[in-house]
Amino acid sequence: MTDPKETLTVLYDGGCPLCRREIAHVKGLAEQREGSALCFVDISHPAQASAAFGAERETLLARFHVQRSDGSRLSGAAAFAAMWSRLPGWRWLARLAKLPGMLTLLEWAYRGFLKLRPGLQWLARRWDDEAARGARHLSKYLERELRSDHAGETGAVFIYRGITAVARWRGDAQLVAFAQQHGQTEAEHLRLIEAWLAPSRRSRLLGPWRLAGWLTGALPALAGRRAVYGTIAAVETFVDRHYQQQIDHLREHGGPEGLLPLLERCQADECHHRDEAAGLAGPNRSWLLRLWCAVVGAGSAAAVVLARRV
Repeated sequence: MTDPKETLTVLYDGGCPLCRREIAHVKGLAEQREGSALCFVDISHPAQASAAFGAERETLLARFHVQRSDGSRLSGAAAFAAMWSRLPGWRWLARLAKLPGMLTLLEWAYRGFLKLRPGLQWLARRWDDEAARGARHLSKYLERELRSDHAGETGAVFIYRGITAVARWRGDAQLVAFAQQHGQTEAEHLRLIEAWLAPSRRSRLLGPWRLAGWLTGALPALAGRRAVYGTIAAVETFVDRHYQQQIDHLREHGGPEGLLPLLERCQADECHHRDEAAGLAGPNRSWLLRLWCAVVGAGSAAAVVLARRV
């Protein structure tokens, strides 16, 4: 167990609806007890977590962790027991975990939960989506824009899948890691936008958007890393402007509560991707890569116009 005066940092997955509910409850309890010495870090946000946790991020997302002041960590049942010891109404459970063999039983139970977690997450997200869509009213303009956002994020997920497929075939582990990290962010964006847009309101051309996205990632991956990085920089430059138009509209005309922060979060992530990719691509790009990036930018603009309508 930990020193009760020591600050514990709770590392949680803010992208998991189950975790969000639990941490919201825990934060409420921690606020009731002065000196609980708990702080909370959402490691689901790559732009915020990558600098602090780097390659450990995926491991930390797979299991619950708390971090001690000295940087060491507890995971699974041991992490829960350490957190419970700081919470009013839950300290009895922390004391129970100290009994011989009890922590092992709690760990087995936690591992069993992890096997069920994906299904429970799906149910929780579906519940959240239906509740959110029932409470939100979008103007025709915002509905069209979110339809284009949904199509774009669908394409983005498949861009990184195309990069990953070719990079694995070429044995380029660095490019695989780049694509997987960015692809996870795009998948989260897609889930967030789906919470606002009912299936009947989404683009009817998602199949072509998936194919176009996959090819947009796979083709430059055949040419190598710099072509991939240049392509991502070009795509994200367009996406930044596209999100900014919607953000400007909401700031001027207003909109449903929660939509503006969502778009600002997505834009910030895309700008992070753009800047990282541009730095990796370097300033000296061949005429062929510049031409390809121009085609990608024009194609992205055309896809947005079409997705707004179909």
